[in-house]
Amino acid sequence: MLRVAVLVSGGGTNLQSIIDHVEDGRLTGVELAAVISNNAGAFALERARKHGIPALCVSPKQFATRDEFNDALLAAVDGIHPDLIVLAGFLVVIPPKMVEKYPNRIINIHPSLIPSFCGTGYYGLKVHEAALARGVKVSGATVHFVDAGTDTGPILLQKAVEVKEGDTPEVLQRRIMEQAEWVILPQAIQMLADRKNREEQG
Repeated sequence: MLRVAVLVSGGGTNLQSIIDHVEDGRLTGVELAAVISNNAGAFALERARKHGIPALCVSPKQFATRDEFNDALLAAVDGIHPDLIVLAGFLVVIPPKMVEKYPNRIINIHPSLIPSFCGTGYYGLKVHEAALARGVKVSGATVHFVDAGTDTGPILLQKAVEVKEGDTPEVLQRRIMEQAEWVILPQAIQMLADRKNREEQG
């Protein structure tokens, strides 16, 4: 069983997709161990509680320094004993100590086809604004492992989505969520759960 901790900052639509896939049996061998948010008002925490998943908030506002927050976040994650950490719209830079402690065990979903429109400053609607400003005909989403850089880790899965005439950033964001993000994030988790299962049986 792959113990998964999901880190999320906002509404948690990707979290909901993972929950739905687990509950209806499309995602197997996975235990959603906890949801952590840096935002006490994140609707994602409500989604977690509604489905009986432990929900924690670790906010930078609770601490005097970023180092203290980083230590508290790492302690919260360590307390869950996750096999996999999923960043599902987590808008906080992951502490380097966490990346070092969980190599190839942290994955992120990014709303573009990396290496396009990624890296520092590219998050949320900003990604889709940049894609439309550039005039691309195809965008999409990427699931990748998290390393010391920003959006630079090895790519696990990508899915392309058509950009349509007249798209606004909001319309494109929604299409990429529905056609790519909500599809490939559960798929990536399944791949890693299957890998763990094989290793345990091997």
